[in-house]
Amino acid sequence: MNLMTRIALACALAAAAAVTTNATAAAPLRSDHPIVGTWRFVLPDGSCHEVYRMRADGTALITSAAEVVETEFAIDDQPDENGFYKSRDKIVKDNGKHDCTGQISQVGHSVASFILFHPSGDMFLMCLQRSMEACLGPFIRVKGSET
Repeated sequence: MNLMTRIALACALAAAAAVTTNATAAAPLRSDHPIVGTWRFVLPDGSCHEVYRMRADGTALITSAAEVVETEFAIDDQPDENGFYKSRDKIVKDNGKHDCTGQISQVGHSVASFILFHPSGDMFLMCLQRSMEACLGPFIRVKGSET
């Protein structure tokens, strides 16, 4: 996937988050769920990065450029037969500043995505469908003080 396609996909995912309005309630996850932890995504051109702190209580803190967002999320406990976890994420707080795509997230909006983990557990892709045709990533697990 070329740089422009990846940037367009990042914008599409951000736009989807701003227009989908399904409710999501935070629900505790098992402590060893693969999504729990801190993840970093760098835009393909290296100009910006996002950090996702995914907590076992079903909440997340996300930073993207100047934006700071708090979300509630739900994710399948186990992957489907193709390895995808369905995830739903709802924005509950936002500082009103621009993210890496130049957007400002709207409180109350939700987005559904499909998470596909690398076998190592240290990377994942976030996809619009249960397919690798339209994905954002990789998100890389952050260990220690790498944030």
